[in-house]
Amino acid sequence: MGAMNETQGEIRTVVVTGGGAGIGREIALAFAGAGWNVHICGRTEASLADVCSATAGPVTYSTCDITDEAQVRSMFGDALARYGRIDAVVLNAGLPGAPAEFGDTDVEDFRRVIDTNVIGSFLCAREAFGIMKSAGGGRVLVNCSIAAQVPRAHTAAYAASKSALAGLTRVLALDGRDYGITATRIDIGNAKTDLLGAFTAGPGAEPMFDARQAAEAFLYAASLPTQAVVDHMTITAAGMPFLGRG
Repeated sequence: MGAMNETQGEIRTVVVTGGGAGIGREIALAFAGAGWNVHICGRTEASLADVCSATAGPVTYSTCDITDEAQVRSMFGDALARYGRIDAVVLNAGLPGAPAEFGDTDVEDFRRVIDTNVIGSFLCAREAFGIMKSAGGGRVLVNCSIAAQVPRAHTAAYAASKSALAGLTRVLALDGRDYGITATRIDIGNAKTDLLGAFTAGPGAEPMFDARQAAEAFLYAASLPTQAVVDHMTITAAGMPFLGRG
């Protein structure tokens, strides 16, 4: 699905946050398989190293807590030192939060979700923006969720964070216009990973689809020629209760 990954003979580079597991892992492997240089980050070194060993493509990693501004700056510095350029960033790292009825939602859990999903994504996007502005362009791709459109019950923190990311992506697109920086929001529903909750198993289980197909959507959006951009894409499991749920 991806286009030829060369710009004037140079191999392009992508940074993937939360690249050690779930959809982030699949995104990293998809880009590496298409010939990109890939730099992933996350908090668990063992899972990051496992992704690097799972492909023959060029994949490197930095351990990084994306809620820490200094660690984010250091992680992007690692990627630049290794590859000399950053053409695309996938903002994927995130927490689901503990399911709870709205009145029982724990404020500390809410803060953890917002800190990681929103503040962490902002810090990474801001660092990428500065690098891409100096380089003359780039792409920021945001792993949002259909929760930004139609949230589930008992997910106040997650729904709030994904709605915030939707707004963040729009502002990125606007502020990036003059610098060749594009922003893409991809809303995913029920991609099959080890991280999904109980709603995908047992009685009343919902349909799921292969997370590798979600990864291919990110690769497609990142591989378009500079004259084109995917502003917003929704990809879900066929038949899942999304459009009419409530």
